[in-house]
Amino acid sequence: MLDDKYFMNQAFTEAKLAYDKDEIPIGAVVVCSNRIIARGHNLTETLNDVTAHAEMQVITAATNVLGGKYLDECTIYVTVEPCPMCAGALGWAQIQRIVYGADDPKKGYSLYSTKVLHPKTEVVSGVMAEECSELIKNFFKKKR
Repeated sequence: MLDDKYFMNQAFTEAKLAYDKDEIPIGAVVVCSNRIIARGHNLTETLNDVTAHAEMQVITAATNVLGGKYLDECTIYVTVEPCPMCAGALGWAQIQRIVYGADDPKKGYSLYSTKVLHPKTEVVSGVMAEECSELIKNFFKKKR
């Protein structure tokens, strides 16, 4: 059985791909039955689409793999706390678990409302938080 750190490391690899494309470096993977069924990263600049967050990319990919709109037996691993838009989408998808690395003190969903998530969704934070936070900080430092 693979653990949360293993899968977060996979999401972190996606975040580094985003970093290399000059996208905000957030990566995500969706895991079902201990297997990655979707992986992705932010593509807002590439697609010129403000909704092309890592979470949105993997929600779409995972539901296509499963052939249905619910992810109630899946876990999403994402390097940064989801924003309200992504948390809302994860709520509609009835995701079973959300595991994220770094908190987002400016735009994280928990600043606004945790009620956007499905009531049965379990949330785990802080997995590889330091590495995830450092990648984001370095990205914005480079931009300034």
